[in-house]
Amino acid sequence: MSKFTQSYKEHGKTYHADRCRPLVQAVSQGKLRLEALAREGYPGRSLKPGQLPGVLSLGFWDAAGCQDWGLDLHRNEGIELTFQETGSNFFFVNQRKHLLEPADLTITRPWQPHRVGDPFIQPGRLHFIILDVKVRLPHQRWQWPPWMILSRPDREQLTRLLSRNENPVWHSSPEIAACFQKIGSLIAGSPSPIANLSLLTVLINQLFIHVLQMLREKNISLNHALISSQRTVKLFLEELRRDLPALARPWTAAAMAKSCDLGVTHFTRLCKKITNMTPLQYLNYYRIDKAARLLRQHPEKSITDIAFACGFRSSQYFATVFRQFKKCAPGGCRKAQKD
Repeated sequence: MSKFTQSYKEHGKTYHADRCRPLVQAVSQGKLRLEALAREGYPGRSLKPGQLPGVLSLGFWDAAGCQDWGLDLHRNEGIELTFQETGSNFFFVNQRKHLLEPADLTITRPWQPHRVGDPFIQPGRLHFIILDVKVRLPHQRWQWPPWMILSRPDREQLTRLLSRNENPVWHSSPEIAACFQKIGSLIAGSPSPIANLSLLTVLINQLFIHVLQMLREKNISLNHALISSQRTVKLFLEELRRDLPALARPWTAAAMAKSCDLGVTHFTRLCKKITNMTPLQYLNYYRIDKAARLLRQHPEKSITDIAFACGFRSSQYFATVFRQFKKCAPGGCRKAQKD
């Protein structure tokens, strides 16, 4: 894994930001043209520290013919905007399929799963920007780069509209299209990232100002739950119960709260609200549920091995907790399955 790859610990499971490897391979094989500035391992000409800090990827690709690659389901650590200038593409987000046509704009929240291609990319020119706003958990405050010149009220409104918006595809304005096209022309026409940094800074600011104006005019409905602490805890608990390695970690209530970037008291209150259990009760409930299934599915494994695999550090404690939840001993559960 690249040393640049950012991780997102969403709740018992670690996600890594995608670096568009299929795109890199396609460019190296001459299948399409890529003009981009990038950092943190994204494809393109490297931006140095101090050059557009926060910009992870900026530019466009131009696929002139049929392609045999696509960008499978992935996540990026920043807010991502893409603009379909020519041609078309299929875009998937929130388990829905969208056909992108000329002048369509996509907005993807930080770490929101999405993919491009069905399964392959279509001919066309697609512009993009990925801007890191330092969000690693849903409820964390967005931090815009210092070179963003929007007024504080505008910046706060833009944050609300982007972070709580559930509509991923928009038909963009001519002003948004012009910003992307000018950015693309500057990047393609310059041999060095530093040559047009001032103009690029102005154009990126203009782009987000026009996005703000577009969203204002659309009068969109917002889902405030998308950035709540309760959603952070809910996602953590969902991932925890699905992932055996996560279940087996030596959790404490404090460690669980820290994983969600919350205090123990606040985390415990939200956990009880969601599950009607304390964090450790919830943890043991799903550890025992997983252990019971392993006992039935793997008769060749010892009870002690299964106990340790599910996060218990003592077979005696495992047996005690197992009886509390299942009203029988671990061996009795396995025997009942045989009968």
